[in-house]
Amino acid sequence: MKANAFRIAVMPGDGIGVEVIEAALAVLDAVETRFGLAISRDLIPAGAKHYAETGEALPEDSFRRAEQADAILFGAMGWPEIRYPDGTEIAPQLDLRFRLDLYAGVRPIRAIPGVPPVLNAPRSTEIDLVILRESTEGMFASRGKGVVTESEARDTQVITRRTTERLTDFACDLARRRKRERGTPGRVTLVDKANVFRSFAFMRQVFYEAARRHPDVEAGHHYVDAMALDLVRRPWDFDVLPMENLFGDILSDLGAGLIGGMGFAPSADVGDEHALFQPSHGSAPDIAGRGVANPTAMILSAGMMLDWLGARSGSEAARLGARAIERSVDLAFGQGRVRSYDAGGRDGTKEVAHVIAEAIRTGEANPA
Repeated sequence: MKANAFRIAVMPGDGIGVEVIEAALAVLDAVETRFGLAISRDLIPAGAKHYAETGEALPEDSFRRAEQADAILFGAMGWPEIRYPDGTEIAPQLDLRFRLDLYAGVRPIRAIPGVPPVLNAPRSTEIDLVILRESTEGMFASRGKGVVTESEARDTQVITRRTTERLTDFACDLARRRKRERGTPGRVTLVDKANVFRSFAFMRQVFYEAARRHPDVEAGHHYVDAMALDLVRRPWDFDVLPMENLFGDILSDLGAGLIGGMGFAPSADVGDEHALFQPSHGSAPDIAGRGVANPTAMILSAGMMLDWLGARSGSEAARLGARAIERSVDLAFGQGRVRSYDAGGRDGTKEVAHVIAEAIRTGEANPA
């Protein structure tokens, strides 16, 4: 990739994925103009509807094109009535995570100014943490491999030293950077169930061994059930929370609930060579096609993509564009210029994107 030129794979998928991707691309247009970036887009077919039409959820050609891109911008895939013969959902995002070794699922949980608080607590505006979901192992390692008989079903959890070490290093690097850039505590808290399962006891052991390589980062642990409680009681006390795949899947939805819902929860799946960026929400068939989906999570995911691309390429323009997206979201909601349907307002997908893009285009949301 060149310093300010990037080629991204765009995978809208199903349902509201198509709508929120369109909104995010409109915001990226404004970023390109404002910061002198050149972002070419390769529109790639995949998803449940594509499976229904062709028999393939993720064609090999689509995978190869995504693999060759500088980054993947992903909407949402899946549809309740369309499933594989074994009854499981169509989820190409999982295939991409496994095939591209996207082991670090980064899910920021941050209170956005102007979004009505969910918790009735003065400190709810201070919520700023990251759930770091290991995305290639854990219970999800049994996907398609479980043993089912007439009398029982068994799935097997997998925790490896290599992936736990990589996840710990990623978590510590992230905590260090957040402390430098955001003033967060620089604290990493492993979430596990090591008091019951040997696999989690092993994960905790490896976590602390790896964390010793980062003496400037505070390392600790928390049981998953206690974390579910404390994310409701005192979420402002946490910083970076690495955890097993299934735990991350569950607790990231809880975290999204704390900041107004899935429409405000971006995410990234990051590996050593590739990365995919998508909102934490699904395809939402109940509102698909109505133009009311909140695109904020998708737009913030695009900002995360620019930040990652900028870090890899050395493009300061991409990093500035990422910060401008976050600031424009805060400005749009914080000043009451826009209120999405899921936040009790009447602004639809295109309206939210337009207000955010305008704040970037006019320079109001430029980084300091």
